[in-house]
This record gives sequence, C-alpha cells and structure tokens, in this order.
Amino acid sequence: MSRLILLLLLPVLAACGPSVGSEHVSLDRPMRIVSLDYCADQYVLKLADPDQILALSPHSEAGFSYMRDAARGVPKVRPIAEDVLLLKPDLVVRSYGGGPNAVAFFERAGVPVLQVGWASQVDGKTVGSIPGVIEQMAEGLGQPEKGQALIAEFRERLAVLRAEPSGDTVLYVTPSGYTSGPGSLIHDMFRAAGLENFQQTAGWQPLPLERLAYDRPDRAASTYFEKRSEQPDHWSASRHPVVQNRLAELDVVTLQGAWTSCGGWFILEAIEAMAAGGPQ
Repeated sequence: MSRLILLLLLPVLAACGPSVGSEHVSLDRPMRIVSLDYCADQYVLKLADPDQILALSPHSEAGFSYMRDAARGVPKVRPIAEDVLLLKPDLVVRSYGGGPNAVAFFERAGVPVLQVGWASQVDGKTVGSIPGVIEQMAEGLGQPEKGQALIAEFRERLAVLRAEPSGDTVLYVTPSGYTSGPGSLIHDMFRAAGLENFQQTAGWQPLPLERLAYDRPDRAASTYFEKRSEQPDHWSASRHPVVQNRLAELDVVTLQGAWTSCGGWFILEAIEAMAAGGPQ
C-alpha cells in the first residue's frame, strides 16, 4: 500500500523539486544530502560539510568503511525509496545503493542523483581515475575547493612513491580465491607501488594454482577482512595447500578491507603499505 501511495505522489513530488540529470547537478550547494551506500558515504563524509548531510547508509560505520569514525552520530537511512523520499532530500548520492532503477526513480520524483564514478586508474586526467572521481564528486556536492585540495594531497603522496620500480612481482589474493590482472585498479596500484603483477591475465581471475605449483611471486598482498563472516570459506581456492604453502614462503602485506573496498583517495594507504613491503 505504501508503494502505491508513493507512486501516486510522484507527480506532486516532481513538481516540487528540480528535474536534474545524474551527470550534472545544478544546485550550488545541496543542503539535504542522503547517501545510499558505503562507497557514496566515503565521498559525502570527506567532501561535504556536516550541515549538508541529512543521512548516510546503514553501513557507513562498518569496518570496511574508511570514514566510519566520521559517520558516528550521523542519521542513517535504508536505501529504500519510500524511506529516502520521506526525508525530502535535495540530492541523493549513490554508487550501487537502491538498486539498478534508483536513478530513474528518484529523478521521476524530482530528486537529483549524483552517481559515484567508476575508477580503473590510480591517476590520470579522465573521470576513470581517482582524481577524476574526486573532482566529479566535489563539484556535485558543491565543494570544488575541497576536491582540488584532496586531489593535490593525493598526487603529492603518490609522487613520493614514484621512484625506480623494485622489479618485485606481487600476487593479489582475495578471501574468495581470486586475483586481479591488467586492466584493473589493483593492477594499477601495484604499478604505483613500483611492483609488477604476478597475474598477467586481464581482469579478475581465479588464483593460478597450476602456475603457483612451480613458480612463485616475490611478495603477496591480501585483503582478509576482520570479521569471521568475511574470512575465506572452506571451498575458497585461497585455502588450497598450494596457495598456503606459497604464502608461507613470502612476505605478505595484509591490506585493510577499508583501503580497497571502494575506489577512492584512501587506496593510497594500500599503495604505501605495498611499497614498504613486508607484513603490515
């Protein structure tokens, strides 16, 4: 019944709010921002002023949320259309929250949506790089100066790491038994840390058990999360004796889940840890 009522109210809500596409938000500075997922939470908490934030996602304080400390005390809302519209936001920010139809639904209600861009590069001049996403989000949140300051800090820290490559190879190991090759953000992070990717097949692939049986990387990097529910299950390839034996021989950098769970400026924490080498 509540869904039916909401659908009947959509034309009224649309008449009360601006009709703005998700690629450009015309508001100078939105003051009733609602974030629908923890990836969006990171940018909202970092770039928006506290008085701009109306509500965050339920996962904003989770262990895999980099900005979890800043999220404490901020109201939370489920990424359900009815709950969000009752708050009367002037901007909805999302990466995946609300499902695939969220953008069209909120725009029908006259609420602009700022979509977090997808980053596949550490640095660059396109929106597909971390600085590109930061700039896009800062402008959409009405905080371009904060965005430029964050980009400058990001590139300053990155420049420190751009020494001669070590030549070491590194294997990325996820709890689910997968690794990442060329074309991914993980691969670009290795290059930024002066390392070569042991996995040369493009994209996300199962751990190369046969290759690991007779070949070995110089290092490994893993993101084994803190909670028991996020540990590898009994069927994960990461539990295979070949993988476990290899990891026992290597320096393994354990990356915090909050550093790599989303594409943001905080991936620098992971890059710096990998560049330093050894257990973290």
